[in-house]
Amino acid sequence: MTSVRCALVAGMISLGSAPAWAQGVEPDSVVYVLSAASRFDVKTGKAGLLGFAGHTHVVRARGFVGRVVYYPDTPAQSRVEIVVPVDSLAVLTSSDTAETRKVTHAMRTEVLHADVYPEISFVSTAVSPTADGFQVQGRLTLAGQTRDVSCDIRAGIGTDTLRATGGFSVKQTDFGIRPYRGGPAGTVRVADRVTFSFEAVGIRSPGS
Repeated sequence: MTSVRCALVAGMISLGSAPAWAQGVEPDSVVYVLSAASRFDVKTGKAGLLGFAGHTHVVRARGFVGRVVYYPDTPAQSRVEIVVPVDSLAVLTSSDTAETRKVTHAMRTEVLHADVYPEISFVSTAVSPTADGFQVQGRLTLAGQTRDVSCDIRAGIGTDTLRATGGFSVKQTDFGIRPYRGGPAGTVRVADRVTFSFEAVGIRSPGS
């Protein structure tokens, strides 16, 4: 098992057919394809004069595709690629309510503009070995804007399975996103900074 530090972020696309990169196996590498057992969540905070009257929300991605290409002998060549559908994002609650549906719809249409920007993608750009494992830098595309992002994770890399957990935060305004506002005169609103957390499970691709 290996400790890994990695830049990663959730993201959002229509699943349809898997991207071309999800198909191939590269020489000297082990390819782990993300399984449905993976979890990608976003936690939003409260802001504004009446922020105390609002709610924190946990948003979960119900669909995604992605892979980790791992080079055991030259780990600096390893990379991560992920896409997640905007329309798969839903506010996580114990019961389905009109308020939950309203917030979910507003997030998809008014905040992320899924009709114009149907996906978020992450592609790593650099992997640097560290004392604890790796640090991975990457490019996150969200709502049509691309920014450099990074985060620390811990991962166990086995023969057939890769497991990774971690978290990071970003500001919505860095991607040109106006945080959601509601309530009287918009006095209840979501904070600019949101926190991502993930538990990724990758299954070794046949032939790798």
